[in-house]
Amino acid sequence: MDTKTLTTNLKTEINSIIQQQETLTDLAITALLAGGHVLVEGVPGLAKTLWARTVAQVMDMDFKRVQFTSDLMPSDILGTKIYNQQSGDFELRKGPLFTQLFLADEINRTPPKTQSALLEVMEERAITIDGNRHVMAEPFFVMATQNPVEYEGTYPLPEALMDRFMMKILLTYPGIAAEKQVLQMHHEGFNNVHLSKSPICNSEDIATCRAEIAQVTVEDSVMNYIVSIVETTRRISAIMYGASPRGSVALMLASKACAAMEGRDFVIPDDVRKLTVPILQHRIILKPEAEIDGVKTDTVIENILSQVKVPR
Repeated sequence: MDTKTLTTNLKTEINSIIQQQETLTDLAITALLAGGHVLVEGVPGLAKTLWARTVAQVMDMDFKRVQFTSDLMPSDILGTKIYNQQSGDFELRKGPLFTQLFLADEINRTPPKTQSALLEVMEERAITIDGNRHVMAEPFFVMATQNPVEYEGTYPLPEALMDRFMMKILLTYPGIAAEKQVLQMHHEGFNNVHLSKSPICNSEDIATCRAEIAQVTVEDSVMNYIVSIVETTRRISAIMYGASPRGSVALMLASKACAAMEGRDFVIPDDVRKLTVPILQHRIILKPEAEIDGVKTDTVIENILSQVKVPR
């Protein structure tokens, strides 16, 4: 099964449960196939957790969810060594991070000490405990959520951790028709606690898709386009710090995944433009005076896209 067919089937299955969150499904699957992670921001009740559980079931991935709180310690998610009296040895009790799809719910409610426990595994797909390195099973995908409304008692994510997320996805309320469909589903007995979906792909299928994505061609002109967009973020007067080369790499890899999902073996500028905002908006820090004036990051990025010449 090629990438386009597989992802079309995935989207159809996921969107049958998650109403009018096609953007989340499209972008998050793109990030997953590109080997990235996503930070999802939205008010409570927009089906973020249900989305993660649905994806885990239809993609046959092991799933763990952790509610991040102020008293959560790194060992609570990484695991720890415990002494076995019978064997006389210390044995590793693995934490919930030893999974394939890890949901870090309200990640900004835990202190930086615990947030930083994700840095190694998100970048290197491995966890080091007491000097021993444990490589994660593929695919490994982190989805973190945060509430954009309630900031009291929260800990903003440090830039190093923000940069580990390939995309930041902003969720909005569903439309009236979609919300009515949600009511109808629950009226007819839908239970999001006892969700049961049959897998339509597995780890081998995802590995096949990633191999196909790796063969997608990126012409020199498109590569220059990506570099120009990211480099421009470092020269705009409203921006204090622009995106790093990691942003350029993320934009290229995600564009290759997007092309494969569309059935193409080459990247076009529209792939890049479609993904620029979700990939760069959390990697840019505006100047304080720009924020006071009400300047929005996504608006700045859209202006950059209008300025950079599109290759033909």
